[in-house]
Amino acid sequence: MRAQSLSLHEKMEIQELLQFKTACLNKSTMMKNLVQDQDLKTLLEKDVQQATQAVSDLNNLLANSPGLQ
Repeated sequence: MRAQSLSLHEKMEIQELLQFKTACLNKSTMMKNLVQDQDLKTLLEKDVQQATQAVSDLNNLLANSPGLQ
């Protein structure tokens, strides 16, 4: 099965999402080292794991998408 190519607009949207998730990842990473509450720290650690996966998935999507047609 041939992979569908992404349009320029779709690639730009994915890049925008990637920038946003990267900023969220950076903020959560910094904040988890500052918080004292263990429940909040646990939530931030989970957020870091999920954001890391999202960033990886978005990077893979961009890297594996065929060029524009």
